[in-house]
Amino acid sequence: MTVSVLGFDFGTQSIGVAIGNPITGSASALNALKARDGIPNWDDLANLIRQWQPQRLVVGLPLNMDGTEQDITTRARKFAKRLHGRYGLPVDLQDERLTTVDARASLFEQGGYRALKKGAIDSASAVVIVESWYALTAN
Repeated sequence: MTVSVLGFDFGTQSIGVAIGNPITGSASALNALKARDGIPNWDDLANLIRQWQPQRLVVGLPLNMDGTEQDITTRARKFAKRLHGRYGLPVDLQDERLTTVDARASLFEQGGYRALKKGAIDSASAVVIVESWYALTAN
């Protein structure tokens, strides 16, 4: 699928962001957005959408390992609905189980413990979310 996407790893204090490359099915981390109780600075988010002009947004859906939902799952769904309502872009939810583990391993491999900063981990998680979305939609 040749659609450019902006992906998000939702969190209450930090929201990781990544931009997808539809040609390669890969993604690049952008600076994480600070959030207050899960609410980002909407102006900062609008600037990202203006700058990157994605055709679709992808929000990671945090589930327990057994697939059940948790409090943060409901909040991530609400964030996705707000994105759609504010920007009118289609929004997909993508299972994000183990993305933080993958992101930490990748960052550690690249730069050791110093690379493991909260915002970097969140945006690296967003990369994994976007790339897994591309992998699923390619079929």
